[in-house]
Amino acid sequence: MSELAVQTENLAKSYTRGRLSVSALSGVDLEIRKGETIAIVGPSGSGKTSLLNLIGGLDTPTGGKVIVDGTDLSELNDDELSQYRLQKVGFIFQFYNLMSTLTALENVEVPMSFAKVPKKERRDRAAELLRSVGLQLRANHMPEEMSGGEQQRVAVARALANNPSILLGDEPTGDLDSKSAKSLMDLLRSLRKDRQMTIILVTHDPLVVARCDRALAVRDGKITHELSRKDLDNARLSDKFDNAMLDGVY
Repeated sequence: MSELAVQTENLAKSYTRGRLSVSALSGVDLEIRKGETIAIVGPSGSGKTSLLNLIGGLDTPTGGKVIVDGTDLSELNDDELSQYRLQKVGFIFQFYNLMSTLTALENVEVPMSFAKVPKKERRDRAAELLRSVGLQLRANHMPEEMSGGEQQRVAVARALANNPSILLGDEPTGDLDSKSAKSLMDLLRSLRKDRQMTIILVTHDPLVVARCDRALAVRDGKITHELSRKDLDNARLSDKFDNAMLDGVY
């Protein structure tokens, strides 16, 4: 059995804007092992989110392949791709994307409803997931009654609802203060260990990078290099990335 969770081969993505074709990714080759926590860093517009969306099956490549647990996503039909997104992958977004009219418990239940999990089972699982992220006392609270850090923990619980093997985060700490961001990363590290998940995080936050196993720098639609151990250690002391860090030069 392959030890790779995610592999891309010569991956490319272009978008059409009017008469122009804009390249977001160009020839990306990537290997991520099962159980790793990976950060993807780079300037705005470098292709980080496009890469995450292709891995998550939210978008389709212009060229190349995305292979997840040995399955080439381009070979899946629409129904199979929907099941992939529902069952295989969990998503965490910067601004939580919780439904404002639902309680924390009900928000966590939503993916299970789409997966047609019976009502009692999804209610019990949602309650357990909220316990796992330390929010059992907030189960019946609405999003507006919770702090940003608490809302993001609800979003993590929701992302875990269908027991995904891969967790994708797009700037998951971008709307959090440093204390809440550290708490979230500690939570993700604990969940990764308990659930043997692979976690891929797009981020500008050195605090996130410092807590990942590896970090890959993306610029102009290509992976330029993997950050060194020194880079990761320096991230612990920095409140932002500068060009030197992203270029691998100190």
